[in-house]
Amino acid sequence: MSMPTAPAAVLRRLPGWADAACELLHGGLSNRTWLLEKDGRRAVLKIDDAPRRPPFNTREQEAIIQAAAAEAGLANDVLYAADGIYLADYVAGEVWTAASFDDNRNVERLANVLRRVHALPRTGRAFDAAGAAHGYARHIESDVPLVTRCLKVVDGAGRPRRPRLCHNDLVAENILATPELRLLDWEYACDNDPLFDLAILVEHHDVDDIRAAHLLDAYFDGDGERHHAALRDQRRLYRALLWLWLAARPGTSEEELCLAAGRIATSCS
Repeated sequence: MSMPTAPAAVLRRLPGWADAACELLHGGLSNRTWLLEKDGRRAVLKIDDAPRRPPFNTREQEAIIQAAAAEAGLANDVLYAADGIYLADYVAGEVWTAASFDDNRNVERLANVLRRVHALPRTGRAFDAAGAAHGYARHIESDVPLVTRCLKVVDGAGRPRRPRLCHNDLVAENILATPELRLLDWEYACDNDPLFDLAILVEHHDVDDIRAAHLLDAYFDGDGERHHAALRDQRRLYRALLWLWLAARPGTSEEELCLAAGRIATSCS
């Protein structure tokens, strides 16, 4: 399938957005992103560089999931999705950083949001960690022993036993305070173990054990202690997936790889 490239040509396909002002945004790894503005309205346009394949959703699948989340007040509205094009409403707010997790009130707010996300209707598509991991591994030419160890962790994790709709990419940059919390970028969202979302929060942002325990308690209404072992397993899974993704991704720095390898040094044995 021929993918769209020029924003001007794409805009002509979007009802009401022809001749909109476009500002290129940075940060997209598999697509190019623009902020559109016309007649006082703003939206975010994504144009994919290639057809979407697992572990990504298709843009149509992503739109269905994000629309359900938007109806619950947990995401921005989807305006258009088809053929490598994704247009979503732009809402002003404060994007979180790793420092946002230092405040227990933020941790509690996010735990409440996650409970609401995980209560949304399931997608029917299960998170395939093993498929993603082996796909990443095919593009890695070095650090073969570490690749093998990480694949062993992922393969051993199996499929989620009590899947719920999960975001699966819950990094700080995808959390927006408007001031209500909304989640951005639903491209990986599908059915998974809810603790995987919590594991991403803890591992990706170096959340300490005290705040990780507080997150569990907030999510489970004070009953987090008995879920520590399950969260530890999901953290281990995320570490392995993260290293494989970084090692397969063009442009990853040696510093990033070494940091990720250090995190799994004792958890992937």
